[in-house]
Amino acid sequence: MPNRTTAKLATFLVAGLIPLTLPTAAADAAPAKHGDDFNGDGYRDYAYASFSAKGGGGVSVVFGTATGPGTTRQRITQSSTGVPGTDEADDMFGEVRAAADFDGDGYGDLAVAANGENGSHGADQGAVTILWGSASGLSTGTTLPNKNPGSHNYMGKDLATGDFNGDGKQDLAVINGAVTAVYRGPIKRSGTTGTVTKLDKTSSFYSSALIAGNVNGDSKTDLAIIGDVTGRDYVASDVWFIKGGTSSLTPGNTLRLESQSGEGSGGERGGDGVIADFDKDGYGDIAVGTSIYSKQQGRVSVWYGASAGPSRTTRLTQASSGVAGSPENYDHFGSDVSAGDVNGDGYADLAVGVRDEAIDGKDNAGGVHVFKGRASGLSGTGSQWFARNTPGVPGPLRANDQFGGLVRLRDTNGDGKADLYVSAVGDLRLPGSASGITTMGATDYSDVPIDGLLE
Repeated sequence: MPNRTTAKLATFLVAGLIPLTLPTAAADAAPAKHGDDFNGDGYRDYAYASFSAKGGGGVSVVFGTATGPGTTRQRITQSSTGVPGTDEADDMFGEVRAAADFDGDGYGDLAVAANGENGSHGADQGAVTILWGSASGLSTGTTLPNKNPGSHNYMGKDLATGDFNGDGKQDLAVINGAVTAVYRGPIKRSGTTGTVTKLDKTSSFYSSALIAGNVNGDSKTDLAIIGDVTGRDYVASDVWFIKGGTSSLTPGNTLRLESQSGEGSGGERGGDGVIADFDKDGYGDIAVGTSIYSKQQGRVSVWYGASAGPSRTTRLTQASSGVAGSPENYDHFGSDVSAGDVNGDGYADLAVGVRDEAIDGKDNAGGVHVFKGRASGLSGTGSQWFARNTPGVPGPLRANDQFGGLVRLRDTNGDGKADLYVSAVGDLRLPGSASGITTMGATDYSDVPIDGLLE
C-alpha cells in the first residue's frame, strides 16, 4: 500500500544518527524475509517522512526489535553521503516510499520518491531513489532510470512493489505522469533493471495510486491502478486491474468507484486501498476508500478476487447495516484503509478511517471502523467503532483531532494479531485480541508516526 504522509517533525531524530556506509553484498544471500528489514536482523523497521534543513524532505528510520520499535534510529536526506541529488526546497523526498529487497542481498531496501524534483525536462519532473539496506541500515542510493520524463510528471507520485512475473525477484511499479511503469527486478546498485513495461489506459485516465497483491491466486503479484477519469460532462475515479504474468502484464477489468456530473476537481478522487483476503478463499480482494463519494460522505468499495480476476463487489458506508453512526456530508469515510488479521482467525480484517466525523458537537473529531473478515466477505456485522470518547481510548475528545486520518493494522509484537495504529493529535495503538481490537493496553505511540508502518 502507498505511504502518503502528513509530515511530522520528530525532534528525537536530531541526535544519534547512523553513519551511511557502503556495505559489501553477501554472495548467494537469501532475499530478505521482510522488505522493510533494512538491517537484516529479522525484525521489521519503520521508515517515515521527515523534514530537512533546506525543506527538500527526508526519511527517518526507527529499527524494529522483538517487541516493536527500538531506540536505534537513522535519518537520511539528499544531503547524506552517497545519496543522489541535492536537498532543495519542495523536492518532497521521502513523502512516498515502498520497501523490498530489490537486489536480493538479504537486506530490505527502500524506494523513495522525490516527486517535486526538478530535472532537465522541467519543473516537478520527479525522481525515485533506491536506498540500499545493509547491516547498519539504509546506506547510499541509486537513481532509478526515468522512462517517461517530462515536466510536472511527478515521477514517484505513488509506488508499489511485488513479484509481477513470478521469477522470485522484487519488481517496482512507479506512477510517472499519467503512466504507470513497472521495472522488473533485480534492480542493481549500478542502476540497471530488468525490462520496463508502461501501462497507459486511455487519454482520460490519470493514474493516482497503486496497490499490489495476489488477486487471482497464482504465483505472480497483480496490480491495481486507481485513477481519475474525465469525460465531457463528468469526473470520476476508477480502479483498473492488471494481471501479473511470466512474460507480460495483462490489462483487465475496471471498476467505477465514484462519479459526479459536471466539472469537478481531480487529484486522487479515488483515494487509496489495499489487497487482502477478507473471505479466506485464497484470492486477494481489492478494497479502495473513496472519501470524496456523495458530497464527501465517503465509501469503501471491495472488489473480490477470483481465478479469472476480480469479480463481485461490495460497497461499505456508514449507512451499511451494523455500522455505527450515519453518513453525513464531509465525514470522509474511507479517508484511509488498512488490512490485517486483528483476531487471529485467519481472515483479513479492514480498518477504515473517518477522519472528519463530528462527535458530540466536536467538528472533525474523527473515528475508525474495523470490519471483520468472514467467509461471506466484509459487512457491517460485528464491526467495531473507536473514537476518543470510546472508553479506554487515551486522550480527550476534541475538534479537529482527525482521529483516523491515517490507520494501520500491523502485528508489531508477534502475537499473531494485528494491532490498530491511529493518527490524531498524538498517535496511539490499540491492541488486537481474540475478540478483535481492544482498548485494554491502549497506549500513546507518538515516537513513531504511523505512516512509517508499511502494510
